[in-house]
Amino acid sequence: MKLLRYGAPGREKPGILDSSGAIRDLSGVIGDIAGDALLPESLARLAKLNVSTLPVVPSGERIGPCVGRIGKFICIGLNYADHAAESNLPVPTEPVVFNKWLSAVVGPNDDVRIPRGSKKTDWEVELGVVIGKGGAYIEEADAMSHVAGYCVINDVSEREYQIERGGTWDKGKGCDTFGPIGPWLVTADEVPDPHKLPLWLEVDGKRYQNGNTSTMIFKVGEIVSYLSRFMSLQPGDVISTGTPPGVGMGQKPEAVYLRAGQTMRLGIEGLGEQRQRTVDA
Repeated sequence: MKLLRYGAPGREKPGILDSSGAIRDLSGVIGDIAGDALLPESLARLAKLNVSTLPVVPSGERIGPCVGRIGKFICIGLNYADHAAESNLPVPTEPVVFNKWLSAVVGPNDDVRIPRGSKKTDWEVELGVVIGKGGAYIEEADAMSHVAGYCVINDVSEREYQIERGGTWDKGKGCDTFGPIGPWLVTADEVPDPHKLPLWLEVDGKRYQNGNTSTMIFKVGEIVSYLSRFMSLQPGDVISTGTPPGVGMGQKPEAVYLRAGQTMRLGIEGLGEQRQRTVDA
């Protein structure tokens, strides 16, 4: 299933994509794509629906973040060895963990705001993992059963704030609009192997990132198990699993950063595409 949320910011309704690519309204079935609606048993009930009987949503509706009421937005840094190299940082021996603030979450095609005074706003296409069944101290062998599905994430980052201003990475990662999520939450049954997915990103039509999740250092099951040692995971938690090489910071002979008036386009095979315009905050 390809689940999504549509409508005005803060008033999104649940939807599902039918076989023709039309959005069908799920409001009469569930309240939101959030929380307990992402439990395995809840998704199993949704899978039995006759989607063709649901109301069609008129075209042109805004697509919102594909998960509502997110509890935690957890990110894994330097999870591709070649991205670590372009960042001039060592390949990690354990997952590098940081957070995005929930106020960063926006829809997949919403504007991305360049923070006031920013000189180094950057892009990162990433595979997002959405937790379905919660838990703590999850065994790696069982970890994939805790995944509800997958989505596209743009881990927008301000590199000066992240690296040069002291403290942790979080201040450069969680600015407002720095977490576009979606367009869809593709349920795990439709993604046989999340480690064989091409992912890419373009700015103004120029392709900068062109990678594959096969080169991730820490795989999805290992990440879920690892995180659950430090925090309990709940349904609807979102994990962003790292980016392949090609970020602006790593461009040669000199770095390239975003400015207002540009367009980012990015996607992951089978999980959809995003398109954001950059504007001044």
